[in-house]
Amino acid sequence: MLHTLKTTQFIKSDINTIWEFMSAPQNLAKITPSYMGFTIVSDVNDLEKIYAGQIIEYDVTPVLGLKMHWVTEITHVKHLHYFVDEQRFGPYTLWHHKHFLKEVDGGVEMIDIVHYKIPFGFIGKIANALFIKHKLKEIFDYRFKKLEELYNVGK
Repeated sequence: MLHTLKTTQFIKSDINTIWEFMSAPQNLAKITPSYMGFTIVSDVNDLEKIYAGQIIEYDVTPVLGLKMHWVTEITHVKHLHYFVDEQRFGPYTLWHHKHFLKEVDGGVEMIDIVHYKIPFGFIGKIANALFIKHKLKEIFDYRFKKLEELYNVGK
C-alpha cells in the first residue's frame, strides 16, 4: 500500500534564498531533529548544488537507536521550482519526495509531497499505523518549526 504525506508552508523570504537553502544537501541536517543522528556521508565536494543524477548517502537513527544507511538520488531538478529525491537504498520499499517552491505575494509557498511504501506486507501496514506515519509527521513538523524560526519569526 502506498502512503502519502503532504505539507505546505509559507515562508517570508524570496525564492532565491529559499531555493539556495532547501536545495543544499548539507542544510538537511539543520532541519532534521538531532535525535535522528542524521549525518551525510557522501563526498562533501559533491554537495554544493543539487543536480539530476546526484547520489547522496546518509546515516540516520530513526527509531530505537538503530542506525540505518540511506541512499537517495536527486532525479529531477527545475531551478527555483522543484526537485525530487528518490530512495535507492534504505528502510522503505519506495520513497519519492517532491519539493515544490512557488513565489507568492509576500514570500514563498513550499509544498512537500512524499509517497512511501513500507516493506513487510501486513506487518509493515501495522508498523505504519502504529508509529512510522507519526514519526514522519513529527520530522516534517520539526522542519516546519525550524523554517519558521529561520525565516518567519520577527519578520
